Formats: sequence, C-alpha cells, structure tokens
Amino acid sequence: MLNPASLIKLAEAKKRFVQNHPKFPAFCKAVYARGMEEGTIIEITVKKPGDKDMAANFKIQETDLELIGELRELLGK
Repeated sequence: MLNPASLIKLAEAKKRFVQNHPKFPAFCKAVYARGMEEGTIIEITVKKPGDKDMAANFKIQETDLELIGELRELLGK
C-alpha cells in the first residue's frame, strides 16, 4: 500500500510527465477509449541519436488489463 506522501509524489511526477509530453497521455486515452482487450499487442521502439533502434513488443493478458485498470484508478484516469 502506498502512503499518502508517495501518492502525492506520484501525482506530481504524472503532472510533470503530462506537461513534458502532452501528446502521449492523449494517445493512451484514445487507444484505451477504443477498447483494450486481451491479445492486443503493444510495441515500443527506442531511438537514440547515433545508436541502433531497439524495439520490443508484448501481447496483453487479462492480468495486464487488471493492472492497467488499477493504475488508471490510482493516477486519476
């Protein structure tokens, strides 16, 4: 269980992240609004200047959907 100070710190970090990357939360919201379901594949690519791209993907499982729901609730959707 998170203590209140940790929750406040997490909320502040979320606020900074949204300020720094306003398109990403909007993207996530749009994806989630279309329905996240088991079997959905999420792919992440990291592109560093002067370095080789790295990519990974994973298939969403039911337990992942539960975690996403809990995180959305904790972070204020």
